[in-house]
Order: sequence, then structure tokens, then C-alpha cells
Amino acid sequence: MQIVYHLIVFYLTCHLIWCLFREKKFWNQVSVALVLIMFLLRLFLIK
Repeated sequence: MQIVYHLIVFYLTCHLIWCLFREKKFWNQVSVALVLIMFLLRLFLIK
């Protein structure tokens, strides 16, 4: 079950990275980066 959870978080992280580079407005990039940081922490720190 933990593998499925990690795969879902990894999938969402990939989409956030794609959205980060696609977005033109600075504040939208900042908000995507904040959400991306939370997802990366969740991906790597959950045991």
C-alpha cells in the first residue's frame, strides 16, 4: 500500500514540475513551488 501512495505522490510531483516550467506568471510559479516542496518532503520523508 505504501508503494501505491509513493507512486501517487510521485505522479503529482511530476505534474507540478511540468506546471512550474509551463507557467508564465511569477506568483503562480511561487505557489506551485511551495506545493512542490510539500510534495517532495512528503515523498522522501514518509517512512
